[in-house]
Amino acid sequence: MALYPLVRPLAFALDAERAHRATIAALKLLPAGRPARADSMLAVDVAGLEFPNPVGLAAGFDKDAEIFRQMLGFGFGFVEVGTLTSRPQPGNPRPRLFRLAEDEAAINRLGFNNRGQAAAAVRLERHRGLVGANIGINKDSTDRIADFSAGVAAMTGVADYLTVNISSPNTPGLRDLQEAGALDSLLMAITEARGAGPPIPGVKGPRPSTPPVFLKVAPDLAPGQIDAIARIAIDRKIDALIVANTSLSRPPLRSKHRDEAGGLSGAPLKALALARLRDFRAATGGALPLIAAGGIASGADALERIRAGASLVQLYTALVYHGPGLAGKINRELKQLLRQEGFARLTDAIGTEKRS
Repeated sequence: MALYPLVRPLAFALDAERAHRATIAALKLLPAGRPARADSMLAVDVAGLEFPNPVGLAAGFDKDAEIFRQMLGFGFGFVEVGTLTSRPQPGNPRPRLFRLAEDEAAINRLGFNNRGQAAAAVRLERHRGLVGANIGINKDSTDRIADFSAGVAAMTGVADYLTVNISSPNTPGLRDLQEAGALDSLLMAITEARGAGPPIPGVKGPRPSTPPVFLKVAPDLAPGQIDAIARIAIDRKIDALIVANTSLSRPPLRSKHRDEAGGLSGAPLKALALARLRDFRAATGGALPLIAAGGIASGADALERIRAGASLVQLYTALVYHGPGLAGKINRELKQLLRQEGFARLTDAIGTEKRS
């Protein structure tokens, strides 16, 4: 963390995607980190998994499951790799990732560029620490539900949980799966698919039959959509909701890249993501665990989401501006704030926000 201010100008001298690939290459040179130990104050159980602390790395940073072991060593309680598709795909044409430094934000239209689920599954074999796999569909998919079902089956047993990503704005038609009829059909198929999947070349050993499945939703939802998603997710026994992905909305921004097409992430997303979290807390009535993402960069941000109903939080864009030590810093700040507000454990603070 202390060295990052020295490294950051070098990274910012490159375009955003080249800097990201250089970061991945550098992290691959580091030895695997030791996963975080359970903190008696911060540990939380979600969907039967014991998270040692609530701060996770969101999908998009480690798309191909290359450096999740190193990232776990920086204090993250869990890492989510992906988004992974059934078949490798190059993603959208470049440039497709833009750093909005003046706003501590990013805009991306990457389009699920990755090397495919089978390649990632081999790297995930027998990992230590909590690692989830974010699953998407190929851009040219002719049967989206079948594609998702195949992805869930393929990654069953090699990740600790699976996230079904129906909320990226960069794959045409993907967000249509958030509509009630399509979502119900999708989640019914996924419930069937998350049994024991077929063997994957190079992966040995037995596979757990029922990994928890999380659903990642967009922040750009109307009240009726929120209510429908909450109802269907509960009815279909989804284990948690991740609120939220990047946004197509554009609050006031200062960067020259503010008008680029794609999903907005980072600090400007904070208010919108918090509002959607509150909406889903109200819609679910606390019956479904919530994971907060979008604009989280401090212990105060994390506690605000926890009090609004989140059990876990995820970071990505904030790392670009604050460095990989941010997870540990947020955990330390969070413990201090919990003590100041009289909470013995993080779980005591979940959903305690009082709003008129």
